[in-house]
Amino acid sequence: MSNPIAAVILAAGKGTRMKSDLHKVLHPIAGRPMLLHLMASVDALSPAKKVVVVGDKADQLEAALAGSAELAVQEPQLGTGHAVQRAEDALAGFDGDVLILYGDVPFVPAATMRAMIDRLNADDTPAVVVLAFEPADPLQYGRVITEGDRVTKMVEHKDATAAERAVRLCNSGLMAAKARDLFALLARVTDNNAAKEYYLVDIVNIANADGRSCAVVTTDPADVAGINSRAELAQAEAQWQAFRREEAMAGGASLRAPETVWFSWDTELGRDVAIEPNVFFGPGVKVADGVNIRANCHIEGATIGTGCEVGPFARLRPGTVLGEKAKVGNFVETKKAVLGKGAKANHLTYLGDVTVGAGANIGAGTITCNYDGYFKYRTEIGENAFIGSNSALVAPVKIGRDAIVAAGSAVTRDVADGELRLVRGEQLVKPGWADRFHDAMRKKKAAEKK
Repeated sequence: MSNPIAAVILAAGKGTRMKSDLHKVLHPIAGRPMLLHLMASVDALSPAKKVVVVGDKADQLEAALAGSAELAVQEPQLGTGHAVQRAEDALAGFDGDVLILYGDVPFVPAATMRAMIDRLNADDTPAVVVLAFEPADPLQYGRVITEGDRVTKMVEHKDATAAERAVRLCNSGLMAAKARDLFALLARVTDNNAAKEYYLVDIVNIANADGRSCAVVTTDPADVAGINSRAELAQAEAQWQAFRREEAMAGGASLRAPETVWFSWDTELGRDVAIEPNVFFGPGVKVADGVNIRANCHIEGATIGTGCEVGPFARLRPGTVLGEKAKVGNFVETKKAVLGKGAKANHLTYLGDVTVGAGANIGAGTITCNYDGYFKYRTEIGENAFIGSNSALVAPVKIGRDAIVAAGSAVTRDVADGELRLVRGEQLVKPGWADRFHDAMRKKKAAEKK
């Protein structure tokens, strides 16, 4: 039987390089706070405990986590070792494996976390497992000095010798240890270093000095990319989007210009979906098989049924549901709109708070007038109804099955099944009036020139 797992996520830093009123780890990637990307990977391990160490803007983190993890406060911030110590009370009585993670390192795969736990429970029972990587440029990273997969020394860049800085294996900061070992080792860490901080890495050196072994697990640099600035946030977004585009195409979607399509963290695509350039998916979009999404569409919170066509230049807002083979064309905006099978709104239309029956046809320029400045109201359009161009449907209103609303109508009362509703002012005809007007104006203009 496997040991219980606890995750300690460090998120107490001020994130000053972000220059933001929003906590650094709550900045979104693909529409989801980076911290919640990490928490989703943690949850794949079914942890018994999750502790987030907070400091600056703790109220924002508490709201974002919504009770999904315990909070431990680090104030003041005296280094990574001190931060992990703050989780000791929350883990009182816990006797399992502890993963130490960072809220601003959001893309650590669950498989990598599992590899760290597995190594911690190997026959040689290391005291600490360190997650390391080899970047193209080691920069200012701390170094991991090894013999085989045994860690002989951990050293911060600022404290490293020239020979140690030449080592390319770098410390990600992520570790795993038994709870009983972790806090005993942390109690012995001192601030005897250039920064006068309590370094987490020192637990490795202390364990080695005790004659205990410490092991290293390596991973791809992209898995442990940290985010400390707006530029790094943009790089992380690009990294995530590139991966998701490849995943979408491998799953059977065609992307005409992949680099111009932007997905949300939860976008769902069926097979044989065709996506043209410059399409943006916000959160909450589900797309069934055989859908064609044409260029320059913005879609969020929408469910798109089998065989639908969307766009170009369409905006589908939250609450939109398109039934099988429905069509929403260019410059159409929908919100809380449910279109039945085969219903069409081909161009220049606003459909808000509306149900459109199967086979109904909504003409160009139609709007549902759903808001009176205080409340929203619904419009119901029956099956096979025809709404003529430039019509205003003033909700609450019902248009019956097979009904026709004539072009240019402003409908304020229900229309019965099979009924024609025409709401226009009487057309006034004055034969020859325009000719007489033009003649008079030309003569007046000519006289002014003399």
